[in-house]
Amino acid sequence: MRKVRSIKKDFYGWFFISFAVILAAIFIVYPVISSFLMSFQSIKGFKTEFVGIDNYLRLFSDKTFQVSMMNSIFFLIVQVPIMLLLALLLASLLNSKMFRFKSFFRTAAFIPCVTSLVASSTLFKMIFANDGLINNVLLKLGLVSEQIPWLSHGVLAKIVIILVLLWRWTGYNMIFYLAAMQNIPTEIYEAAEIDGASKLKQFFHITIPNLKPIILVTAISSTIGTLQLFDEPMNLTKGGPGTATTTISQYIYNTSFVYSPNFGYAATLSYAIVLIVVILSIIQFRAGGKD
Repeated sequence: MRKVRSIKKDFYGWFFISFAVILAAIFIVYPVISSFLMSFQSIKGFKTEFVGIDNYLRLFSDKTFQVSMMNSIFFLIVQVPIMLLLALLLASLLNSKMFRFKSFFRTAAFIPCVTSLVASSTLFKMIFANDGLINNVLLKLGLVSEQIPWLSHGVLAKIVIILVLLWRWTGYNMIFYLAAMQNIPTEIYEAAEIDGASKLKQFFHITIPNLKPIILVTAISSTIGTLQLFDEPMNLTKGGPGTATTTISQYIYNTSFVYSPNFGYAATLSYAIVLIVVILSIIQFRAGGKD
């Protein structure tokens, strides 16, 4: 009887999870396998041709891919550290008992990440336009003699995109740090204060070590998000001027739908991102230590 009951329990268990397994297989496993096989093909319209590793070899001579990859890496190494540092400082400030109106400022910092990507990009595009708010203020203050081409100059356009990313995602990461800080026992800080440790020492020797796992998680998620960056440069600059702000995700989109469409090569570009994300994640895990 026990054996029969055990079999029934197993049957019901497998029956209920089978729906989730089937959906995962259809919408996750199958697309992953299909796209990987696609990366070894040249697909132009209804014409499909197996090309082996030619798509992967093409990456080494594709100048647009190299430029878009360098742009994505530039946004990664500049924006992500600044964003995480600002999020950490904001969380520390809003976690302070001396700070007033904390609820208001926490909400204000978090609101940008729940706004529409198109709306926020359009707003910044208007602000940094040639006749936008920034140029008008600078001209009236006499700080510049002519309009600054924020969105039509390669370097300045990158700076604007970084500012948009900082405005949008700093508050999002701040919430993670703030939640983790509130879980650190206050007795540790009290003991450190009795021992004469300054606030700065408490921050580096108590707060940072306790936040290490969360910092690692936010660093990895921010790395993945930045390498997949698409909406901001697409809405602000269309990847221009030229290819100065074109990211790898934009190049994948252009290869699929804008240029002469080749879904096979677009799949290859996608797996190039996957490989880079895996490598960077391993490096970040190793830097984070065994714990």
